[in-house]
Amino acid sequence: MSVEYVLLVNRNDQPLGTMEKITAHERGELHRAFSVFVFNSEGEMMLQKRASEKYHSGGLWTNTVCSHPKAGEEIKSAAIRRMNEEMGFTCDIEEAFKFIYKSDVGDGLIENEFDHVFIGHSNAQPNPNPEEVEDWKYVPMDWLVKDVEDHPGHYTVWFIIALKKLLKQTTK
Repeated sequence: MSVEYVLLVNRNDQPLGTMEKITAHERGELHRAFSVFVFNSEGEMMLQKRASEKYHSGGLWTNTVCSHPKAGEEIKSAAIRRMNEEMGFTCDIEEAFKFIYKSDVGDGLIENEFDHVFIGHSNAQPNPNPEEVEDWKYVPMDWLVKDVEDHPGHYTVWFIIALKKLLKQTTK
């Protein structure tokens, strides 16, 4: 398995260098990330269930795609690349907002991310990579909001934060 690196950034998203991904998560270092939310023509959101074997947050539901760009890689290009690698399809996406969060994700790992959130629209039936994704589904937004409220432990921490921000932005 190859060593993966993340791009460390400051609170203004300015690059500071790279670090092994696992080390950055052990130390809780702020690094660049992205999250993609894909909606179908019915307004339903595509969720993925992270593979149980993932190094953290395995078996939890989350947004369509989430990952980290490589050093020197444009963020939108990285998001499209990972959509294909994780879910087996791509679609047009646009950046909607950014936010920083820091959270303990268990096993001595801390997510401290400057997260760029993208929105896309597609009716695709994905072909997920089983090493990344255990399951997927399109869900209605009203059901999703209630389920996250009733069962927050079924979802990744960043997804819950980003979903709240997404809902605030779309109800302005």
